[in-house]
Amino acid sequence: MDIDWARLRAEAYAAMGRAYAPYSRFPVGAAGWDGEAIAIGCNVENVSYGLGLCAECVLAGNQRTRSAARLIAVSVCDSRGEILLPCGRCRQVLYEFGGKELLIDHPAGPVPLGALLSDAFGPDDLAAGRT
Repeated sequence: MDIDWARLRAEAYAAMGRAYAPYSRFPVGAAGWDGEAIAIGCNVENVSYGLGLCAECVLAGNQRTRSAARLIAVSVCDSRGEILLPCGRCRQVLYEFGGKELLIDHPAGPVPLGALLSDAFGPDDLAAGRT
């Protein structure tokens, strides 16, 4: 399956331009592809800092409102267009919607989320624990 990483990066950069980051002044954009369409997200901060939303979390919500399809690839960038890696919280959120096979844009080349979030706990673990 061909992934247009240049387009994902461009969409992430465009989303970054709509970020609401008055406190950190660190706008972030994210774009994800599910095999049919691209969903985007940007960080949305709040004066109560703990209530801020990372771009990847907004991306996941936007993806879900558009489609139940699993994410296949995600790119995240800063205001310079430089590739960013998702924080731990966002890796867990993305795991829910793309699994360990989800490809994450990385400066050295795309890597599976499973390599960035080893031994992750996910929906399959809950199902396995039910009797």
